[in-house]
Amino acid sequence: MRVEFLPGAATDAQSTGPASRNGQPNRPSLLAGAAVAMALLSGCASAPMTRGGSLASYDNLTPSDGVLAKSLVRVNKDEVLAAKTVRIVPTTFAQAASPTLSQEQRHLVANAIDRSLCVGLSERLQVVGPDQPADLSVHALVTQAAPTDEVAAGTSKVVSFLPSALGAGVPVPVPRLPVGLGSLTVEAEVRDQASRQQAAMIWARGANSFTNSPMVSSAGDAYDLAPSFSDDFSKLVVTGATPFGKAPELPSFDKIGATLGGKPKYAACEAFGLNPGLVGMAAGKLGLPPEWSDKAPATAGQ
Repeated sequence: MRVEFLPGAATDAQSTGPASRNGQPNRPSLLAGAAVAMALLSGCASAPMTRGGSLASYDNLTPSDGVLAKSLVRVNKDEVLAAKTVRIVPTTFAQAASPTLSQEQRHLVANAIDRSLCVGLSERLQVVGPDQPADLSVHALVTQAAPTDEVAAGTSKVVSFLPSALGAGVPVPVPRLPVGLGSLTVEAEVRDQASRQQAAMIWARGANSFTNSPMVSSAGDAYDLAPSFSDDFSKLVVTGATPFGKAPELPSFDKIGATLGGKPKYAACEAFGLNPGLVGMAAGKLGLPPEWSDKAPATAGQ
């Protein structure tokens, strides 16, 4: 995974003491900066750009990487932006995507992708049910989902509670242990009514020690990364352009409400259930398995 350092990041990382003394580099500051760099480089799982064979075409896919995610994208902007309605074909897992995950866990991850896709696509398009005509149809395939090491995740969560247990007066962020991290790779495309590909993406991202909270479940990281894929892919469809390299935009009130567990904008999205919202966020902070807080509808996905 590529890690980018912004100008001044090294200085910030060394702010524990004077940067120099009598014109000579401060050794503790240099060591602190090196430690931060090593932590960033070692605290992220790699994710392969696995192809699953579900796309109508893999031609003309162009690299477009974000800070945390790698991707290959293609989009016919005019065709996509001309569309008004979209239908979501439930996400599936490639047979060899993650043999260690249970069927329940695979279903949970697939449904999390679809639920987030439905909310994201609703920002511009009307989402319709599976039996209704639509200008576009969307389908995603999970091609790889590396499992989370449950023991390492549990240990990380215990370690994160230690500062509070030891009576620290202020919150002390404790990075997750950089071992046993999971990852997720998904390919997805948009087809028109004639089954012609109008947009496609292969997306891969590994969990990291800083932004992905450990959950004691082998599906924890794949589940945590699922909405990140959906957010990127839905932006590709909504805007007709790569979602990377742009300033973030404020979500609509409909999207905020659905993310917090409210009803989605369109009834068709209810097929994927409601987001666990604050309950799910609290469970994630405690490291509880997503299987405990999120129940995917039996009729959604696989």
